[in-house]
Amino acid sequence: MNSYRTVTLACNNDVIRTCKGVIRSGKTGSICHISRGVASLLTRAHASAPRREEPPPVSDSDKRPNLRAIDLARKIRQEKQKGNATGGGSDAAVLNPSVPVSQLQKRVIELRQFTQQLQNVHPNVLAKHLHRGLILPHPELAVVNKPYGVSVQDGSSNKNNISDVLPILAKMMDGIRAGSQLHVCLGLDKEATGTLLLARTEEALDHVQNLHKNHQVERKYWVVAVGVPVPSEGVIDIPVIEREVTGAQPHFKMGLSPVYRVSDGGEGVTKVRANRQAQGAVTQYRVLDSSNGCSLVELQPITGVKHQLRVHMAYALGSPILGDHKYSHWTKLAPQKLPDGVLRRLGLEQSKARYLPLHLHARQLTLPEFKGQSDITVSCPLPKYFTSTLRRLQIPIPDE
Repeated sequence: MNSYRTVTLACNNDVIRTCKGVIRSGKTGSICHISRGVASLLTRAHASAPRREEPPPVSDSDKRPNLRAIDLARKIRQEKQKGNATGGGSDAAVLNPSVPVSQLQKRVIELRQFTQQLQNVHPNVLAKHLHRGLILPHPELAVVNKPYGVSVQDGSSNKNNISDVLPILAKMMDGIRAGSQLHVCLGLDKEATGTLLLARTEEALDHVQNLHKNHQVERKYWVVAVGVPVPSEGVIDIPVIEREVTGAQPHFKMGLSPVYRVSDGGEGVTKVRANRQAQGAVTQYRVLDSSNGCSLVELQPITGVKHQLRVHMAYALGSPILGDHKYSHWTKLAPQKLPDGVLRRLGLEQSKARYLPLHLHARQLTLPEFKGQSDITVSCPLPKYFTSTLRRLQIPIPDE
């Protein structure tokens, strides 16, 4: 037999609803029955009841914590450094000095500090650096110590170049005097350092360029070479030509275009027809000292062909310049492959050899009898990374 019970429930709007509970076979179900009168009462009560105000939706921006500009910049920098695959743990160590780093990471950080200082600074900062490195105080000429990694002329991939800051440098040298100007006389590669000759008048510029065309300007470079050239002193007279390298990474680079080749019997040389597009290139060289599989070599170019010194060292002498990742391989673009003994001395592994800068320094410049005056000879000190490498390789610096 079924038994019924009446249950009274309260709705959210305080309207009474009556339900009948049915109990059968020990199981309880519920059947809700609402009469017509109660239904109309529910409708009127629901319409007259005050509605609760819904809270305004919370936007995503309101949920975000309030960040200061410095905190946001630090967060973006950290995320960028984490995503930079070339940096590795060294970037984290720079951002957070408390992070433990290995000797290898310290060495990479050191190389970065030596070579990546002035590429993206404000032009005024670059001009001040050049002004501090002013060497030759002359009424018509000036020589500055060019830093590593900064182009002399306008470069599409570089934010700063020396030509663009010359007006600022001229004002620093001459004050607010009207008509102050500077002109680049003899250029240097972006990766090279050392003596950069500037002219303060157009007349001096023309005079220096005429001396250079007649091979009267003497320029001496110091390089750290991988290997020891044999013989230790000589003259390289092999034309240079630009060639296209095909393969997975097509590119152009300078190469040798010799006019002599070894005879089939190996007993002598035979002269061959010269390539019309080749340019004559002559370089004098002298080994100053050597140790631990590397050498300090003095180079004096007689001609001024593009990348002449780098090509002659790599392909003619078989002793590429340390840090010359372009001319250490012919068929590909890859970091320079170094012997294990050299890597140990430099405190690096082969995977980090790409951080080595080009060790090519314009050491000395001589102008003969400039406008009736005596010869002008200017020398530039070596950059820090250059002297650090010599110290690690135990190569003494000559006293000059």
